[in-house]
Amino acid sequence: MGRGELRIYLGAAPGVGKTYAMLEEAQRRAERGTDVVIGLVETHGRRHTAEMIGALEVVPRRPMTYRGVEFTEMDLDAVLARRPEVVVVDELAHTNVPGSRHEKRWQDVQELLDAGISVLSTVNVQHLESLNDVVAQITGTTQRETVPDQVVRAAEQVELVDMTPEALRRRMAHGNIYRPDKIDAALGNYFRVGNLTALRELALLWLADKVDEQLDAYRAQQGISDTWEARERVVVALTGGPEGETLIRRAARIAARSKGADLLAVHVARSDGLAGADPAQLARQRVLVESLGGTYHQVLGTDIPASLLDFARGVNATQLVLGASRRGRFAQVFARGVGVTTTALSGPIDVHLVTHPEAGRGRRGTSVPAALSRRRRLIGYALALLGMPLLTLLLRTLPDLTLTNDILLFLAGVVGVALVGGLWPALVAALGGSLLLNWFFTPPYRTLTIAEADNLLALGVFVGVAIAVSWVVDVAARRTREAARASADAQTLATVAGSVLRGERPLPALLDRLRETFGLRAVSVLELTDEAGGRPARARDADAWRVVASVGERPPGSPGAGETVVPVDDRLSVVLAGRRLEAADRRVVEAFAAQAAVALRQERLAEEAATARPLAAADRMRTALLAAVSHDLRTPLASAKAAVSSLRSHDVEFDPDDREELLATADESLDRLGRLVANLLDMSRLQAGALGVTTTAIGLEDAVPRALDELGPAAAEVTTDIPADLPAALADPGLLERVLVNVVSNALRHSPPGRPPTITGSAHAGQVELRVIDTGPGIPEDQWEHVFLPFQRLGDRDNQTGVGLGLALSRGLAEAMGGSITPETTPGGGLTMVLRLPAAPHAEGPQE
Repeated sequence: MGRGELRIYLGAAPGVGKTYAMLEEAQRRAERGTDVVIGLVETHGRRHTAEMIGALEVVPRRPMTYRGVEFTEMDLDAVLARRPEVVVVDELAHTNVPGSRHEKRWQDVQELLDAGISVLSTVNVQHLESLNDVVAQITGTTQRETVPDQVVRAAEQVELVDMTPEALRRRMAHGNIYRPDKIDAALGNYFRVGNLTALRELALLWLADKVDEQLDAYRAQQGISDTWEARERVVVALTGGPEGETLIRRAARIAARSKGADLLAVHVARSDGLAGADPAQLARQRVLVESLGGTYHQVLGTDIPASLLDFARGVNATQLVLGASRRGRFAQVFARGVGVTTTALSGPIDVHLVTHPEAGRGRRGTSVPAALSRRRRLIGYALALLGMPLLTLLLRTLPDLTLTNDILLFLAGVVGVALVGGLWPALVAALGGSLLLNWFFTPPYRTLTIAEADNLLALGVFVGVAIAVSWVVDVAARRTREAARASADAQTLATVAGSVLRGERPLPALLDRLRETFGLRAVSVLELTDEAGGRPARARDADAWRVVASVGERPPGSPGAGETVVPVDDRLSVVLAGRRLEAADRRVVEAFAAQAAVALRQERLAEEAATARPLAAADRMRTALLAAVSHDLRTPLASAKAAVSSLRSHDVEFDPDDREELLATADESLDRLGRLVANLLDMSRLQAGALGVTTTAIGLEDAVPRALDELGPAAAEVTTDIPADLPAALADPGLLERVLVNVVSNALRHSPPGRPPTITGSAHAGQVELRVIDTGPGIPEDQWEHVFLPFQRLGDRDNQTGVGLGLALSRGLAEAMGGSITPETTPGGGLTMVLRLPAAPHAEGPQE
C-alpha cells in the first residue's frame, strides 16, 4: 500500500475561498467515482460554503470534554476505519483539544497519508512557521497556530487561492465572510488594504519558492543542465581582492532592474586548501552582499572558470558578473584569463566583465614567504659548498667507477642538498657538481672540454634532473607550509564563528576569542570621537579615541597604546596589546576586525530598538488616549448635558415620567463617565508601576456576587456554578472585583437575548480558574491578543460604547495579582474568558 497524496489550498487571508475551492475539488472527484468523505470542514457560518458540501459523506466528529466544556474534533479513528480514497480535512494548522492523539491537526493528516489515504486541506499564509513573525509585524497579530513549512512543501500539490484585496473587502462588506456586527472592526484592522496586499505578496513569493524547488528537482531528475530563464538570478564572482565591492554593487544594480531577481555572490576557494584570497576582504564583502539582500556562497575547485559555471548552472543563474583581469598585458598573451575563458564556455548565461581600478595592474599580493627556514637554507649552502668537493675526493680514491656511476652519486648528493636546503642551495650544488664532474671525471681530464657526445648528454641530463628535483622539493615544502597555515587559519575562524554563535553577546565573545587565539594581553575596539572625526591630525591624539569594547588586562585606550593596530574603517580600529603579531597573522586578525564591526553595529541597532520600543508604545498610548478622550468622553458628557439642560428649560413642561427618564439618563451617563475615568486612572497607574496590590485568601463564591451586585439589574440573569469546595484564591479583593465587573459586563453586552452569560469555577494544578462564558458573536482566534490592547474594539466589541480599556485593564490587574486572563472559543459560538489566580496555600475551601 502506497502513501497517500496531500493537496493543499493556500490563501493569503481568511475568506479568499480556500474551503470552497477544496470542496469543489472534492465534488469533482466524487463525480468521477472517487470515494470521498468529509473528515472535517469549518464553514464559519458561510452559506455558500455549507451548500458546497452537498451530498458528500460526512464522518461524524468526535465529542471531547476539556475543563468542563464540550468540544468536537475530527474522529481520526473513524476515518481510518472508513478508509476512503480521499478525505477532506480543513484548517491544517489547527491545534487539537488536549487529550487528542496528536497535538496538531497536520499530525493527524500525516497519519492518514501514511495509511494510504489522500488528503485535501487548507492553510493560510499567516499559519506558515517561517512567515509567522513577518505576518505579526505587518498585521500586529501574533498567530499561535502554525504548521512547519516542510509539511506544506512536502505536499504533492499546493494551489494558491488568490483574490485581490479590493475584492476580498467587498466580500467582507457583503457579509460573505464575517457576521455583520464584526465587519467594521475587521475592515478597520486585519483586513486593511495594505495588510491584505502584503499578505498576498507573501503568499505569492512563498509559492514561487516552492515552484522553484519543484523546477530544480525536475531539472535534476531529467539531467537538464541548460539554464532556464524562469527568474533572473545574478551571480557575482569574488576573488577576495579589493575590486569585490565594485562588482557587488554593479551586480546589485543589475538585479534591481528585474522585479524579484536574486543576487548571489560566490568565491571559488582552491580545493587543495591553500590560502589565496584575503579573508578580511571576503568577510567585508560578505556583509555587503547580505546588506543588499543577496546571499554568499563558497565552493571548492581547481579550475576556476569551470567551478564558476558549475555553480551558476546549479542555481539556474541567468547572468554572471566578473571583474576584468588584474593580470598585466604581457601575462594575458600566454593565457586568456578567467573572464575570457568563462565567457567562451558560458553558453546561454550572460557574462558581464566589469572594469575596476585594479584591472590590468597585475597581482600585487604579499610577497611569497620562503618555503624553508633560514637555518635550513644555510645548512644547504654549506652542504653544497663542502659536500661536492668532499664527494669528489672520495670518488677519486675509487678509480674503478665509470662516469655513469659518478654522475648518479653526484645526483644523489644534489637531492640530499635539496631535501635539506631547498631550491637555491640545490642549484648551487648542481652547478658545482657539473663542473667537478667535467673537470675530474670526463675525458679529457682537468679541462672543461668534453670529447664524447655521450658524456655531454650524461652531464646535461644530470643538470636537468638535479634542477627538476630541487624545484619539486622546494614547491612541496612551500605547499606543505601554506597548507598548514591555511588549515590553522580555517580552524581559528571556524572556532571564532562557533564561539560567537553560542554567545549571548557576540562582540565580547569575538574579542575574547581573538585574545586567546594569539596569546594577547588585551584587545580593544576604538572609535574616533565626534570631535576628531574626519581630521587625521586630530585622530593621532590619544584623547581623540574612545573605547567601545574591550577584553583583557589594561586594554589600550588609543592606537599608540598597543603593539598592533588593524583599521576597520574611517572611524573604527582594533588595537592589540601584549605582543607584536607576525605579518602572516594579520590576515586572520583583519577577518576578526571585520566581524567585530558587524557585531558592534548589531549591538547598537539592538540598543536603539530597545530604546525606541517603549517610546513608540508610549506615543501610541498617548495618541489613543487623546482619541478616546475626544470621542468617548464626549458621548456621556453630551448625554448628561442634554438631560440637565432639558430639566432646567422653562420652555417645555415635563410630566413626572419624563423628568424621571431625563434624570435616569443623566445618572447613567455620569456613571459611565465615572467608570471611564476610573479605568483611565487605573491603566495609567499600571503602566507607571504605581498600583498597590495586597493579596489575601478570598473565596470566589463571595467575590462573584459582589461584582454582580455592582453591575446592577443587568446582571440579574447571569448564572453561576461555583463549587462549594473550590479552594480560596490569592487576590486583592478590590482589584478582583474590578476585573470581574469588566469581564462580566463585556460578556453581558454581547450575549444574545435570552442566553445570559455563565460563570463557572474550578481548580487545576495549584490555580483557581473562573470562566465567564458568553454565546455571542465571539472573536476570531487571530484577533484574541488585540482585544487586550488599550483602546481596541474588535470582534464582539461594539464601536459606540467604551474606549476598549476594560479587557486591557482586567488583564493588567490580573497579572499584578500573579494571575492571568486568556480567551477561548465557546463551543457552539461565543467567547470564554478564563481568569486564573494562584490558589491560597493549604486552603481546603473558600476563605472569608
